[in-house]
Amino acid sequence: MASYRFLLLFSVMLVPASVYGEGFSGIAATGKVHKRFRREWIWNKMHISEEKNETLPHHVGRIISSIQNPNAMYLLEGDGANSIFKVDEHTGDVSAYERLDREQKAEYQLMAHILDRTTNKSLEPPSKFRIIVQDVNDNAPIFVQRVFNGSVLEMSPVGTSVTTVTAVDADDPTLLGYADVDYKVIKGENYFRIDKSGVIRTAVANLDREKKATYEIVVRAIDGKGLQAAESGTATVRITLIDINDNSPIFNPTTYHFEVLENITLNGEVGKLKVEDIDEPQNRNTKYSFAGGNFQDTFLIIPKPYTNEGIIKPKKPLDFEKISSYQFRVEATDGDIPYFNSKTKGSKSIATVNIRVIDVDEPPIFEKPSYMFEVLEDSDIKVPIGHVSATDPDRAKREIRYRVLRSNYFKISNSGYIFAERPLDREEHSWHNITVAANEIEHGRILTQLETHVQVYIKVLDRNDNAPEFAEPYQPGVCENASPGKVIIRISAVDKDEMLPGMKFTYSLTSEESNFTLIDNHDNTANITVKYGEFNRELVKIHYLPIIISDNGSPKQSSTNTLTIQVCKCDQAGKFTFCEEATKQVGVSIQVLVAIFVCILTIFVIVLLIVLRRRHKKDLNVLRKNVAEIHEQLVAYDEEGGGEMDTTSYDVSILNSVRQSGMTSPRMTQDPRPCVYSQVQKPPRHGHGLSGTGEMAIMIEMKKDEADNDGDLLPYDTLHIFGYEGAESIAESLSSLGSGSSDSDIDYDFLNDWGPRFKMLAELYGLEADEDFAY
Repeated sequence: MASYRFLLLFSVMLVPASVYGEGFSGIAATGKVHKRFRREWIWNKMHISEEKNETLPHHVGRIISSIQNPNAMYLLEGDGANSIFKVDEHTGDVSAYERLDREQKAEYQLMAHILDRTTNKSLEPPSKFRIIVQDVNDNAPIFVQRVFNGSVLEMSPVGTSVTTVTAVDADDPTLLGYADVDYKVIKGENYFRIDKSGVIRTAVANLDREKKATYEIVVRAIDGKGLQAAESGTATVRITLIDINDNSPIFNPTTYHFEVLENITLNGEVGKLKVEDIDEPQNRNTKYSFAGGNFQDTFLIIPKPYTNEGIIKPKKPLDFEKISSYQFRVEATDGDIPYFNSKTKGSKSIATVNIRVIDVDEPPIFEKPSYMFEVLEDSDIKVPIGHVSATDPDRAKREIRYRVLRSNYFKISNSGYIFAERPLDREEHSWHNITVAANEIEHGRILTQLETHVQVYIKVLDRNDNAPEFAEPYQPGVCENASPGKVIIRISAVDKDEMLPGMKFTYSLTSEESNFTLIDNHDNTANITVKYGEFNRELVKIHYLPIIISDNGSPKQSSTNTLTIQVCKCDQAGKFTFCEEATKQVGVSIQVLVAIFVCILTIFVIVLLIVLRRRHKKDLNVLRKNVAEIHEQLVAYDEEGGGEMDTTSYDVSILNSVRQSGMTSPRMTQDPRPCVYSQVQKPPRHGHGLSGTGEMAIMIEMKKDEADNDGDLLPYDTLHIFGYEGAESIAESLSSLGSGSSDSDIDYDFLNDWGPRFKMLAELYGLEADEDFAY
């Protein structure tokens, strides 16, 4: 206790004069005593040790003021005031009533008041002060986490850093040795070590991931006093070894046997070579090379990433007929392994590879990958253009047949000679690219599955078979008053034949009697000039000038082209003011005519279909309208009547017999069939006389009466109603069924003058007229 009081008083004594204020009583440098002029607090800080073992309360210090007032009363306010810390209101002594822990709170902020006990007023302004808890070394270091993780490359040298662990001591670090922490590896010390800063390092240089990939060590933390926590004073460190490329590949197995078809493609796979490499996939980089055998130009080995396999592929086509088997040795190495990391130190893994080629029936093989021929245009089609040849690569050596695919210009013989189907024209096609197919023949049958194609390029050489002509349709004009030598136009020519650099055109007039002159410029152009001048539009408005254009080819070709020159009216400056247009020949090609004809025919067919459809709809409407009026049985009449001379076309006696025997109602007989007379067959002819005049009319009237009197069923008679007859005829209906009740005033006596064939018709209409008259 005495020591703490000494410290408190000593700290108060050391407060600078400025704290006590101006005028504080003390000894100045002159040795004179000064009186204070202003009262002031003379302290600001106290100390107390944590975790004191003495009996409570613990004295902390005293509030000191220069006031000398017997009524002065001290009070506290702030952190822990009147609970942890209390002050003696008379003396100002401050005491702690609880044991303090610096690790929980190291400093308390308080405010001291001095009041007048009688008036309860402040004698001095309040003053702030601090109570500082002094530390004692009572805490063991604790790790910030229970588990740490670290990693290091395998085969790293001794002392390589792995990771860092951290433990903290809650004691005051400003006090010497209080917060110091020491570390120690208590598990795994044979492989790793730790220094005072908590850095874990390798203790050996031969840590091999392939033997052991992870390590788990335990580290302990101790402070300078030797304190250590039971649980939190230790930590587990998990260390992972990172793989490096330090293992060479090894063949497994060391002998390989493969079979491959001889028609394998160049990108095809013959087989796979497998090696064992215990490194991680990203650290494997196996290289395959030929160690023996002369087949490096035939095969190549491509390493496959991640799987580390070696894929054998052919570099050129295989031929069973030439080489049926291959044998060679392959070496597997990893060139990325550093020598100081290599565990095998130069050892090599070698495997033997055996490849057997299997024979297949292959298609023919052409002697060349492509062919190119030249032929002169318009050559004789019987002369071959060129020859292609293919053979059977197999031992069978079958016969070969050729054909040209998709071409109308060429054909090929069985022996491979190519001919033109028709004369070739370079101006139509200067190059022809055709495809020739070759097939093997077995017992006269074409083996379509064994087919090979080859491209044939045919260049058609030019022959000078076209004459030059105007480069464009010229239509120049000339003034009436043009002077001699006036250039009217410069003309040029073109040739459909191949325009070689040495091609020259010459120009000339067919006659020198015209009023124009042609001047050859010797650069494949010519000028047309006025010869005499003074043209008269009233006499000739258009001049036609024939010009001969020739080339220098072999054979020489020439043509006559007509230049149409218009005589125009011009102003004083020589500009055309009016020209007579030359009559242009308007022509229509055959293709255009065919197109026009097809369009007209299509329109005609469409219109016809529309008309027929409308008529069909109209007939259907009429038929639907009158369908309720058609109740009779349809009777087929497939023979035309003979008129008056035919007396046996209908047997009237059967009608009479039906009438005399009586006709029963169809409802009574329950027989829906029509009456017998509707199915009467024509009796054989015995003569041409009539059984009686007017008998048919009487019979029809009787049947009409029977039908009118039967109100239950439909009449089964031969009376037919044609209500839609003659709908489209300008003569309207030609039926005579309604003529008996017509009001027509026509006199039918003229029917008697038409001859014997119309005698019966004349009698019927004459009878109808008499009946009407009698009525």
